[in-house]
Amino acid sequence: MKTSIAEALARLPGAATAQYPEGAPSVTVLAHGSMALRLFTPAQNADGRDRQIPHEQDELYLVHRGSAQFTVDDVQIAVAPGDAFFVAAGALHRFDSFTKDFATWVVFYGPSGGEK
Repeated sequence: MKTSIAEALARLPGAATAQYPEGAPSVTVLAHGSMALRLFTPAQNADGRDRQIPHEQDELYLVHRGSAQFTVDDVQIAVAPGDAFFVAAGALHRFDSFTKDFATWVVFYGPSGGEK
């Protein structure tokens, strides 16, 4: 299995949903077992904000381009290309003040509820 940033960006926006009627700001590009690799670009949202809700699996983010402020459980960090960070399953999190070109890989993995 292989993908590239160019292939992932070309697939955005994803399919429209109730949460994202303008098309989802993320797309799954690789999957195997419990693992799914997605590309996420919150600037795709018509209202210009990150509408994420807590996820059932653990997440590993790898920032590809742009910058943002990231908040998880009321802790805020600045993120930029080359940064990697973890979010536990069920944690409240969001990106704020992201640049229009912000794009991050997200690896979802493990059981529902996260690894212990």
